[in-house]
Amino acid sequence: MKHWSIKKRVLFLALMPAAGIALLLAVYFVSSGIHSLEQSLHERGLAIVRQLAPASEFGVFSGNRDILQRLADSALQEADVTAVTITNMDGAILAASGKSLGPPILANHRAGFYIAVAEQGEVLNFSAPVFQSQTEVEDFSPGGAQPGVPPKGKILGRVNLELSRLSTQKHQKLLILNGLLISLLGLLASALLAVRMSRDVTVPVKRLADAVDQLGRGRLEVRVSENSGGELRTLERGVNSMAAALQMSQERMQERIDEATERLSYQASHDALTGLVNRREFERRLERALLSAREEGRVHALCYLDLDQFKIVNDTCGHVAGDELLRQLTVLLQSKVRDADTLARLGGDEFGVLLDNCPLEQAEIVADLLRQTVRDFHFAWQEKPFVIGVSIGLVPIDQDAGSLDAVLSCADAACYAAKDLGRNRVHLYRAEDGDLVQRQGEMHWVARITRAIEENRFRLYYQTIMPIQEQAHEGKHFEILLRLIDDNGLLVPPMAFIPAAERYNLMPSIDRWVVSTAFGLYWKIFPECREVQEGKGHTCTVNLSGPSLCDEHFLGFIKRQFALYKVPYKHLCFEITETAAITNLAKAMDFISELRSHGCRFSLDDFGSGLSSFTYLKNMQVDYLKIDGSFVRDMVDDPMDAAMVSSINQIGHVMGLKTIAEFVENEAVLAKLRELGVDFVQGYGVEHPKPLDDLIALQGKPSAA
Repeated sequence: MKHWSIKKRVLFLALMPAAGIALLLAVYFVSSGIHSLEQSLHERGLAIVRQLAPASEFGVFSGNRDILQRLADSALQEADVTAVTITNMDGAILAASGKSLGPPILANHRAGFYIAVAEQGEVLNFSAPVFQSQTEVEDFSPGGAQPGVPPKGKILGRVNLELSRLSTQKHQKLLILNGLLISLLGLLASALLAVRMSRDVTVPVKRLADAVDQLGRGRLEVRVSENSGGELRTLERGVNSMAAALQMSQERMQERIDEATERLSYQASHDALTGLVNRREFERRLERALLSAREEGRVHALCYLDLDQFKIVNDTCGHVAGDELLRQLTVLLQSKVRDADTLARLGGDEFGVLLDNCPLEQAEIVADLLRQTVRDFHFAWQEKPFVIGVSIGLVPIDQDAGSLDAVLSCADAACYAAKDLGRNRVHLYRAEDGDLVQRQGEMHWVARITRAIEENRFRLYYQTIMPIQEQAHEGKHFEILLRLIDDNGLLVPPMAFIPAAERYNLMPSIDRWVVSTAFGLYWKIFPECREVQEGKGHTCTVNLSGPSLCDEHFLGFIKRQFALYKVPYKHLCFEITETAAITNLAKAMDFISELRSHGCRFSLDDFGSGLSSFTYLKNMQVDYLKIDGSFVRDMVDDPMDAAMVSSINQIGHVMGLKTIAEFVENEAVLAKLRELGVDFVQGYGVEHPKPLDDLIALQGKPSAA
């Protein structure tokens, strides 16, 4: 019997008790009666849950507990029903009714699509899945559900029903008492046979159950012996095949995960355009090099490369050409460094090279080789040839090297020093290098200026421009000056931060702040201007930088400020330096012409400092010439300076302009200027700069703007 099929074993176990019952009518009577009672109870429970499960679909799907509770209460009215619960797929109870007589009803989620039935002492538990409806139209399939085929659709939850067996058990006891003696012999005979034959079924089934449990825990290498017969052997082979397939799938999935992880890791550390390591990965490797230099005494070098004239390619041919240029350069540069070195793209046209275990002398040779490689590279796009260069900042990395940020800052400063010295060169960073110290100081100022703008720590001062000749009174004339309050609350003069602001293109933002603030305070400074007759108003002079003149949006910004604060155009004078005007002559002339057409006046500052001042003056539509203070300061003792001041003053008057001498610091200079016929003076000998708030306080109660 070891190799019998399950079907034969089941038939044998079923026929032996039946034969005994046939011989003993009492046993047959008891068995058939009990079976009928139990079958009736089972069918009633199945009928209830089959009706209750579809009815619960909407409530479970929508989470409407009221509907579910009404369904549970309705089901509780059926005979022998003691408890009803409706749960979601997580096992959370959505509705419950009645009081359980046995252990708590739990959703048997392993039952899947089928109705689960469990006996628990005096109760029967039924658990049916609640499906989400799914309509399918199949033209060639017979109508109706197929027996044994689970319905299609997503399982939303389960309906659990408890039926009391007390009533059934009462009838069973009566049957049992009547047929106990008769059935005892048959039961004993059946039990002996069942124990004998169950061994060949329970042992392999136990092995299969243990194997499935191990598979569920993730031990996919588990296998079962295939020494049973019939369907059990088929199951054993199926479990082993399933385990092998799962193990193979897991290995393939792990390979794909590893490949995806490697791909993501590569993308996170490399530049998409060139394939080089990106800034983040470069900084990680640089940090490692700094650590080895400090702890092991190794020597490395950092090259910071910034392409010269790259913007011309982008502006002329577009970013597609610029990208192709970067890709071609990447191939060239990679061929000039060792495998142990790191070439990275740090920004748009900025590259970094970390020379590993490389003394400074060798690093200088490599840096110059990189420079020459870029210089010799000729890039052509749509028959347009381009020759570019590269400025390189070289920083040694040894035991004395600072932090990562400090080393990168030094490299950046050295690179820009190379640009300032003429481009297409290598500049070695040295701590005592005055140019680099100045640039690093300016770079620190960038952050301080940005914070000052964000925290509103700029302050406006004013200084009087005084007339010294007999002429029609034009009212008060002030120049607006700028100061900064540093992090410690100290006043910082403009020449401490203006060079850094000009170098790093922060002046347009500063000019906007000055114009907006000065316009907003104008009616508090000059409340009486509303009463002054036409042409007799005061004048407020505001300085503008060269970058602001080149900003195509700045003119529109100024016009909006005039409209916003209702400041008369004729009361404003804008002061620009001669250098800024000459550098941006065409834009400066358009800017001046537009605002002068509305009534604004213009003053040309530092006149005489340029080599072609008089030539450009003929094309400049300005109202005032401000004589460079370097000539005014020593004009009493230096005849050459006095001659320059006299010449500028005379030419200005010939052109119908008024002249202003700055840096007037004593009475002797003032007397000399009056003698030469200069119109206005400004300087410490006239008045020191004062806070604009002090002037506002002197005006008394300010007029409403």
